[in-house]
Amino acid sequence: MLAAAVSTPKIDWAGVSPILALLGGSLIVLMAGLLRGRFIREQLVPFFTVVAFGASIGLGVWQWDEAKDLFVAKGSHGAMRLDDLTLMIAFIVSVTGIGATLLSWRALAPREAAHGEYFALMLTSAAGMVILAAAQNLVTLFLGLELLSIPLYVLCATEMRRERSLESGLKYLIIGSVGSATFLYGLAFIYGGTGATDFADIAGSISGDIAKDPLLLTGIGLTIVGLGFKASVAPFHQWTPDVYEGAPTPVTAWMAVATKAAAFGALVRIFDVALIDAHDVWAPAVAALAAITIIVGNVGALGQSSLKRLMAWSSVAQAGYLLAGVIVVTRLGVQATIFYLAIYLMMNMAAFAVIIARERETVLGDDISALNGIGATRPLLAWPMTLAMLSLAGLPATAGFIGKFTLIDAAADGGYTWLGIVIVVGSMISLGYYLRVVAAMWMRPATGAELVTPDGAPRLAGADPAVERGDWEVTAVAVLAGAAIVVFGVIPSPLLNLAADAGRSLGLL
Repeated sequence: MLAAAVSTPKIDWAGVSPILALLGGSLIVLMAGLLRGRFIREQLVPFFTVVAFGASIGLGVWQWDEAKDLFVAKGSHGAMRLDDLTLMIAFIVSVTGIGATLLSWRALAPREAAHGEYFALMLTSAAGMVILAAAQNLVTLFLGLELLSIPLYVLCATEMRRERSLESGLKYLIIGSVGSATFLYGLAFIYGGTGATDFADIAGSISGDIAKDPLLLTGIGLTIVGLGFKASVAPFHQWTPDVYEGAPTPVTAWMAVATKAAAFGALVRIFDVALIDAHDVWAPAVAALAAITIIVGNVGALGQSSLKRLMAWSSVAQAGYLLAGVIVVTRLGVQATIFYLAIYLMMNMAAFAVIIARERETVLGDDISALNGIGATRPLLAWPMTLAMLSLAGLPATAGFIGKFTLIDAAADGGYTWLGIVIVVGSMISLGYYLRVVAAMWMRPATGAELVTPDGAPRLAGADPAVERGDWEVTAVAVLAGAAIVVFGVIPSPLLNLAADAGRSLGLL
């Protein structure tokens, strides 16, 4: 009797295959990391990680245009939704994962934390990101957020002999827990106001006066705050500079792109689907947050000498730009958001690859002076960093220009022209710190005396670091990401078409 009353969810194994590839890969990597042998730990484990991310991409391509609900039980619309929006987030996360794995290959963090555990945590976090973006149920949404967050808390503290890394992990744990609790309270209030957990049922419940119900409005506000923590939206961004600076730089690169992609995938899903009929209530508040975030992020970056802190404040400003695509609740807005997330991947991976290279080559760490003169001594690093900075600033002939143009177009089309003007003003302010990085590379003398050998000993001035260092993979990530910035700045249509498919998947006008 009891067994007959329980409805077992129908599982579409093909639909969940991109997520299974990540979770299965994490188990394989974890087990392989327990085997003896330095070659297995330091070479095969990262290789298996790249294979897992690649398998997720391949399975996502197989499922492209196969829109379907996953884990459908009786009376349910499905816990998750596999559509082109979910798959685009999965692609962004997986490509970022491949880049972060290459950047971590010879890093200190995997050696101190054990390679198997380090890369297993990365794959598990990636699975949580895809689940978060695919969720169409409040319960699944929170599970995805936690599966994303908990591995990241550990990854931030994986350089266990470095105090700043441990401090970074602890700060992220405490503040992230507050954000998660706030988010959970928000979901509970939304359930209390609508009596539903499925996004479709929530959307059907919001009509007339219920859209202004205090219980529902409180839930919407707390949900914005909770996701704002993850997306680094001001004024919930305070953790970002400290955590970015203290975490191992490959982990910072991973967080900067993948976490933001997942958070904005969830924002699009919940606000442009579940809460779309309350748009007139929440959109003005989110638009105000977007404007504040743009100004706070760009102004905060102006005085930074640490490249990682500069990128953290830049990340805050970029979150403000991305919010413009969410608030308009149109197909064009979703397309602009997904397109910008994709190019944000290229810009950040190029920048962080160069930061990692200079951290390993100099005693200056991530200080901006570590870039002095590399235009003459390390052009393969200087050009990708230059392109990344110019693209983040939104200058023409770069992918960042196309991305900001699409966001401004979406904002103006949705009746938020003033927010488009704020994006332009924010981009103008950002030139004050992006061009400072470019000037350091091309207009200041090289500091060859500060170069160090792989064991940390001072290197004689004039030595060629490219010969003595074997980190070709870091340079490869920088060069490929830099090339992508130019290619999609000149020929953006292939990526725009994929983003357009993601926009159409929500059925918006």
